[in-house]
Parts: sequence; C-alpha cells; structure tokens
Amino acid sequence: MNAEFRQLFPVTKNHIYLNHAAVAPISTPVFEAMQRYTRDLLDHGLVHWREWADEVEKVRGLAAQLINASPQEVAFVANTSTGLSFVANGIDWRVGDNVVTADCEFPSNQQPWIRLQKAFGVELRQARERDGRLDTQEILSLIDHRTRVVTLSFVEFASGYRNDLETIGRYCREREVLFVVDAIQGLGALRLDVQKCCVDALSADAHKFLLGPDGVAIFYLSARLLDRIAPTVVGWTSVKQAFDFGRQDKDWADGARRFEPGALNTAGIVGLGASIELMLKVGQEVIERFVLSLTDYLAERLNEIGYQVVSSRREGESSAIVCCRHERYSADDLYDLLNVRNIITTPRVGRLRISPHFYNTQEEIDDLIAALPK
Repeated sequence: MNAEFRQLFPVTKNHIYLNHAAVAPISTPVFEAMQRYTRDLLDHGLVHWREWADEVEKVRGLAAQLINASPQEVAFVANTSTGLSFVANGIDWRVGDNVVTADCEFPSNQQPWIRLQKAFGVELRQARERDGRLDTQEILSLIDHRTRVVTLSFVEFASGYRNDLETIGRYCREREVLFVVDAIQGLGALRLDVQKCCVDALSADAHKFLLGPDGVAIFYLSARLLDRIAPTVVGWTSVKQAFDFGRQDKDWADGARRFEPGALNTAGIVGLGASIELMLKVGQEVIERFVLSLTDYLAERLNEIGYQVVSSRREGESSAIVCCRHERYSADDLYDLLNVRNIITTPRVGRLRISPHFYNTQEEIDDLIAALPK
C-alpha cells in the first residue's frame, strides 16, 4: 500500500495497531475535519449552521455512494444498535412470527430481537456456528412462511466469517422476507453493494473498519421499506417543515431522515465524511484486495508457528479479521504478551482476534509473528 496513505495514520509511530474490529484509530484527515467544526463552534457558535448542514448532506451522499444506495435512504444514528433497534421495534409483529439469525452474532444484533420474544411472542431461530463458519443452507432452511426478518452480520465478530449476503439476500427478496445486516465488522475493509445483495436495512458504526469516530453510524433503509418500518423514536426533525414550530400536524420527513429525531453528532459526521473520502480515493476494490492478501499472509504465518486459525480463509468467506488460538496459551495471555510490545490485538470468546487495515504492512505482521510464543 502507498506509504503516502500510511503517513496519514499517526498511530503507526506508537503501535502496531491490529485491532480495527474493536476501535480504530482515526486518520489525520478525520482529526482535522472534526477540529474545523469544533473550532468554528468555539469561535462563532451557531453562525455557520447552514454551511455545516450542507456538509452533513455531503457526507450523506458519500455514505450512500459507499454502499450503492440513494442519499434519501441514509440516516445518521448514534450507533449500530440504534439502527438495528429501529427496524426491530418498527415492524408490526404478530404472535407466531419468527426472526432468523445466528448464535454467534454480537449482542447488538441479538438483544433487539431477543426482546421481541417476550414483547410479542416472536420466535428467534438461530443457525449454529461450527468450526468458525455458518452454513448458508442451514440459514435458508430456517426460513418459512412466518419469517419476517433474517438478520446477520456482514462479518461475524468472533470468527471473521463473511456471510454470503448476496445468496441470502436474493432468497429473502424472492419471499418478501426483510434482510437486515449489521455491517460494522466489514464495511470500510470490504465492498458491500446493498442493491446487489438485496439488503433492506443496514447499520454500521464509524469507529471500526470505517476508521471514523465513535458515536455516529450509517443507517440504511431501503425506500421499499419506508411504509413498513414505523418510526418509534421521534422528535422535531423526524418530520417535514421542522422549523415551522407552530404547526403540530406534520408528515414524516422524506426517506430515512425520519429516523433522525433531533440534533445530530455533526462533529462525528464530518469526521466520518473525511474517512469515507479517503477510502474512496484509495479505492474500495484496492482496499479489499490488499486487506484480504494481508490476512491470508497472517493466517499462513500463524499456521507455520503452530496456531490454529479459526477464521475461514475460503474465497468469499474470508475478511479483515483473523481469529486464532493455541493449545498452551490463552487468548488473554497472548493479548497481554503482545500489548506490552505495543502490538494491539484483542481476545474474544477464547480466541485471539487480529484485525489489520489497509495502512498496515506485511512487516508488521512479521513483527506480530516474531512476538508470539511458539
């Protein structure tokens, strides 16, 4: 990868940072964009609010471009959980409906659906993770005439397994089942086309592979779903004519904006915009190809020194996450050993999780391998 881009990440001067599946460091462009906004607030308060509102709309367009959506289908929410909860809470559920998911999902994509069991008598059906993988056919076999939603991660957080979104999405679309995706562990490192994959709703916070700040997430809701997902958290900006304060009877705002109930995290949004601009400049295909090549190399080196790689390296299933384990060393012990050497990873469900990005290098992977106990 071009050294020009690596220089935009000051974290490289202090650490070998391989923990983007947890919280990513921001780049210089992200820092500078957020600083411009906060400096303007410091010096001028509200004076330039129209210019910053225009900036938010620019970032909405960039986010839409990233996933091949319309800007009208994109809202900015607080985090991944918020977007997923908007969908879970906005459906007109009936006793006997079911939701299909997997038993290895991160809690953000579990708790909103688990709640439905007690609240509405909705059945939760879960495909099982086996040897770090999910079986697409098992997922599809759980769908029947009472399935309202299939909800899965783009990439599973504790294995790095990449779900076959296109196959699952097309199957759901043919049966009028809503396909909801938690994209936080893939978006930014891997390409995702919501049209091609028939994704109906998507949520992804900025602070992982999108390399942005926390506290802001992209929430995509397909235009075909607008009348099927009722807004359940609403406020003054959820409606048209928001500045007509004397009027109470108002229609919902156009598109996904109705899911933005109040003041936005403008600093976070402009930071996210700077990160997306950088990724589009580098090229999504270039980033994906590099990251997959780097994690292939990482998996090979781990195998060479006696570590079991849990993450699938099959074509179409691999991602920017590699999880491994060793018969003699716990994931927590390995994490501690690496951490004191300024090599940043994380333990997850008994596995050491390593998650590089496009500015990392093969030499950093070699340093990781050299630091691991053999």
